[in-house]
Amino acid sequence: MSEFNWQRAVIKVGSALISPDGHQCSAKYLLAIARFITESREQGKQVIIVSSGSVAAGRSVIAHKTHPSIAEKQAMAAVGQMQMMENWSRFFDFPCAQVLLTYDDFHDRSRYVNIKNTVRELLNNNVLPIVNENDTTSVDVLKVGDNDNLAAYAAMVAEADTLVICSDIDGLYDADPRINPQAKLIPVVNNIDGEIYELAGGPGSKVGTGGMRTKIEAADKCAESGIQTLIVNGSKGEVFDALLDGRIPGTRFVPAKTPDTAKEQWLKHTLIATGRIEVDQGAKKALIQTGASLLPVGISGVEGDFTAGDAVEICHNNVPFAKGVALYSAADLNAIKGLYSDDFENVIGYSSGEAAVHRDDLALL
Repeated sequence: MSEFNWQRAVIKVGSALISPDGHQCSAKYLLAIARFITESREQGKQVIIVSSGSVAAGRSVIAHKTHPSIAEKQAMAAVGQMQMMENWSRFFDFPCAQVLLTYDDFHDRSRYVNIKNTVRELLNNNVLPIVNENDTTSVDVLKVGDNDNLAAYAAMVAEADTLVICSDIDGLYDADPRINPQAKLIPVVNNIDGEIYELAGGPGSKVGTGGMRTKIEAADKCAESGIQTLIVNGSKGEVFDALLDGRIPGTRFVPAKTPDTAKEQWLKHTLIATGRIEVDQGAKKALIQTGASLLPVGISGVEGDFTAGDAVEICHNNVPFAKGVALYSAADLNAIKGLYSDDFENVIGYSSGEAAVHRDDLALL
């Protein structure tokens, strides 16, 4: 088994584990997962759950045909989301929060920043975020594999170092173990290429929304962002005992970059700056030497017509030395530059926090 080191993990739990019979939530496989989460948190680690199962959980309530319509699935999800959250929360003696998302939330910059800030605050307050697709209102996300990929997006937005995909199979094999008894588990994948994708099979269960291919797609996304991905068998309690001991009884996909490098690449090269923020010498020193966030009190000028969530260059004497994601628009920063956070609401009518650019969303050039 490979060694397992991590600090912040997203754990994706599929429908086959949450609703084994395909009609209602069950504790059968979740007790071991919940214990792993609780003990990990006691060690000072942070966890986010991405949970499937809302549609399956609502099947027993909503009358439907063998092949339910989109409207019937959405009604099942509306009922099932409540059942799923109740099912999870009963395992923990700390607060949980439901976070309903779609792919569009990750692709829109303003929504992306809002998600990042919300998840950050939940974790800072020791709340367990439980992410689920908003199947009640979105049609596009009701398709094969969306929750595996949703988990990858959640890991990226939460700046996790690890994605754990709990499946009903031990990991990635060199053949389909359900058909070929000689199939061998692949413990480590260093590079996700065409040959790895060829090993992926179809959907693994009657209620799941993702097969092995979508799990590899999720691992591929995470690897490019410096996040390791594990595929483990969530139906085996001993798997989580091994993970607590730092061992991986499944497949580990090695990240292509370290998390810091991946984040720096994203901030420096992927995001296009739409404005500039001029700061004083004190703010520059705080950003470079102490790793602080940029506060409006240190801002002396604002250029451009950017909105909250856009990338901006941070300059001193018109020379860029950092780049980050603005938490306020150009107009609002112009209004609150030079001010402390206590004055924000009096000037612009709201506050998105004391930082103009949070350190987590800032890279030095």
